[in-house]
Amino acid sequence: MSAMLPPAGSPRRPRDELGRPLPWGAQSRLRMEDYDALPFEENQRLGIEHFNRGQYFPAHEAWESAWKQARGTPDEQFFRGLAQLGAGYTHCQRGNHHGAHTLMVRALARLRMYAPRHAGLDVDALCRAVTADAEAIRAAEAARRPLPPAHPPRL
Repeated sequence: MSAMLPPAGSPRRPRDELGRPLPWGAQSRLRMEDYDALPFEENQRLGIEHFNRGQYFPAHEAWESAWKQARGTPDEQFFRGLAQLGAGYTHCQRGNHHGAHTLMVRALARLRMYAPRHAGLDVDALCRAVTADAEAIRAAEAARRPLPPAHPPRL
C-alpha cells in the first residue's frame, strides 16, 4: 500500500474494520492509504479496488478525496456520488437501514447524470444494482425486518 501515514500534525482517530471511530488511544483495526496525499487517478483506482473487495469505508474515503480533487470540474458530482455510494454500503455493513438507503438514493441522483458510461464505469448497470439494493433496504426498514443482504455490483 502506498502513502499509509497521516500527514504531519494531523492525528487520525483509530477506527474499527467498518470505519467506526474507536476511543482515542485504542489500536486502530483499519488501515487505509493517505488519500489526500495521492493523485486523483490513484484515488479513483483505489476507490474501485476497495469497493470491489467489499471494503466500502476505504472506498468512500478514496472517492471523497477524488471528489475534493475534482471540484470545479465536470467530474465533481460523479465522484461525490461514488463517495456517497461507498458510505451507503458502509451503512449496510453496519446494519443501519436509514443511513444506507438515504446515501444510496443521494448517490443515485448524482450518478445517473453520467449514464450510460463514465470514467470507465458502466453507470447504467451500477445504478440498476444500487436501485435494487436501496429498494430492498427501504422495504425492510418499513416492515421492521433485518437489513437484507446487499448485492453491490463489481465495478
